[in-house]
Amino acid sequence: MGDINYQTLELTQAPPPATHARHPVVVVGAGPVGLTMALDLAAKGHQVVILDDDTSLSKGSRAICFAKRTLDIWDRLGVGSRMMNKGVSWNVGKVFFRNQEVWSFNLRPEEGHQRPAFINLQQYYCEGYLYEAVCAQPLIELRSGHKVLNVVNQAEGVHLDVETQQGNYTLEAEWLLACDGSRSAIRRALGESSSGRVFKDRFLIADVRMQADFPAERWFWFDPPFHPNQSVLLHSQPDNVWRIDFQLGWDADPVEAVKPENVLPRIRALLGADAPFELEWVSIYTFACERMERFRHGRILFAGDSAHRVSPFGARGANSGIQDADNLAWKLNLVLNAQAPDSLLDSYSHERELAADENIRHSSRSTDFITPKSEVSRLFRDAALILARRHAFARVLVNSGRLSLPSAYPDSPLNTADTHEFSASATALGACVPDAPVQKNGQDDWWLAQLGAGFTLLEFGEGQVKQPEAIEELVAQGLLTRLRVWPAGTSAALAQGGIIDSQDMLRQRYDAQPGSCYLIRPDQHLCARWRHLDGQAVQTAIHKACGHFLESASCLH
Repeated sequence: MGDINYQTLELTQAPPPATHARHPVVVVGAGPVGLTMALDLAAKGHQVVILDDDTSLSKGSRAICFAKRTLDIWDRLGVGSRMMNKGVSWNVGKVFFRNQEVWSFNLRPEEGHQRPAFINLQQYYCEGYLYEAVCAQPLIELRSGHKVLNVVNQAEGVHLDVETQQGNYTLEAEWLLACDGSRSAIRRALGESSSGRVFKDRFLIADVRMQADFPAERWFWFDPPFHPNQSVLLHSQPDNVWRIDFQLGWDADPVEAVKPENVLPRIRALLGADAPFELEWVSIYTFACERMERFRHGRILFAGDSAHRVSPFGARGANSGIQDADNLAWKLNLVLNAQAPDSLLDSYSHERELAADENIRHSSRSTDFITPKSEVSRLFRDAALILARRHAFARVLVNSGRLSLPSAYPDSPLNTADTHEFSASATALGACVPDAPVQKNGQDDWWLAQLGAGFTLLEFGEGQVKQPEAIEELVAQGLLTRLRVWPAGTSAALAQGGIIDSQDMLRQRYDAQPGSCYLIRPDQHLCARWRHLDGQAVQTAIHKACGHFLESASCLH
């Protein structure tokens, strides 16, 4: 399909199934997180049923900033290029205080990555592209207009009661993945809640269609002359649409604030009285930073906004939810294939709860800087902004939203501790591995595109190394792919189908020496590394990364 008006697309409501059935995986929620989760599991060979109570896609731009890590995940699922081709790529952000620029920063300061730091893309396009990919996947059944009324969480599976306009029905799921947003019906049915901090401020979103020669950058103003004592954020989107966020304050009337007679003067104050534009979408919001205490409840696992919520400053909401799906899908795949105990799923909670805490911490600090709660706090903020124009030390204090970066898991129970020395500047254990330009079969390519659905053993060095028996067994089980990387300058004939580190960036980013090898998880996080290949050590590290040494901490209700 080409680009269509996804905001008006009406999805066909499927009738209730004729028979009571049991499904290996049921995903509740067809937003970006739920659709990504289903695509990932289906790509690994699993049948998935998606239940969603709506019969339409997103209305309005909503989430628009999608980070490099999210694009890398979508690349693996075959939808990244479409997002990229439509989205507006950007790396640079600028901060203004009153009428002066005080700081400019580049979110991708080094070259050698296929994807930009961010693209801006309206959520309705994101959902539309994911929806079309889901429709093309025969292992996924999307049931629109199917509302979950109740769930019963049992040791052997989950019982669901579902409502449709054509009648109610029940079904069973071995595993239920709750991706149903901040008002999660699944969370409510379990009697669970989220706790945290609600921020008493209101912000107005105005999507404006206009021809403008502004660069594709993120511009953030503190106390600008066109909107004094408040903040404003400007972003470009596809189709000549520009997102403008106006801070209004807690006393703003949410009903009055969205009326055109109140919105248009704010936009004209920014753009100029005679600037031509069309108002496409307006919304007002408040926000909270909060999360559930635990993301796993027996056979039910929560992801995205159903598990955690943050303020929109920093683009940490949708991007964190996509990382949830990336973390959970490979672990559930191994459990479904009986290649890992279900205690592996406890590591999903461990890792993603810590990631949520990190996002909440950054988001709360950003919000406190943007919306000072006292005169002293405002004086501190303004002083930092003034000093930032000329002094680097002050720039680290300026916080217009610490933008989303992939979470690292340095303390994950799935990691194998180093037994050799590696540079502190190298990719660390638990971190997401970086991209780099490579060559394969004489063609230019990218490193992340070489990583498959299972574990990858990355080996540096010239010549062929005999495959130890322990590694042969892992390869035969489908758990491991072995990739040899050859140094820059190696001929394609000598590499014999291997990967050539064409600009020497992989060696630098991994602190590699001849013989160094690295174990990369299916979600592209580094979980073990050695200076020399040891088949038994690799086997032990994979068993650990599959959760065989974990004691289950889950609670079945």
